[in-house]
Amino acid sequence: MESKLTIVLKALADDTRLRMLNLLQHHDLCVCELETLLGVNQSNASRHLNKLTNAGLLEYYKEAKYVYYKINNRSLQEYPFIKPILDSEVIRLEKCQQDYEKLVHYKSKGYTCDDLKAGIVNI
Repeated sequence: MESKLTIVLKALADDTRLRMLNLLQHHDLCVCELETLLGVNQSNASRHLNKLTNAGLLEYYKEAKYVYYKINNRSLQEYPFIKPILDSEVIRLEKCQQDYEKLVHYKSKGYTCDDLKAGIVNI
């Protein structure tokens, strides 16, 4: 049986999951927002979110008809090496910089999940 540390490290060992954590450290986001911002399909987004959630790195809550994900701060306290990776290393990746710029634009326009579903978002 794998240790919890091994599960956490395996969850971190993927570019898409690092990109998700990069965005989620700034805002709670729903699956459809992550799909749009990262340019991944729903199946891939859900698979990566499940891996991060099962590792204890993410939590989720339901608001109306949407499920929002957020970073589990207890895991950041349990594994203090994660926070510096998110704060200073991940953002140095070009894709993460681009994702963050999309997030800033998306939030500055006040878009919502309903706007995404209606197809009126231009990122």
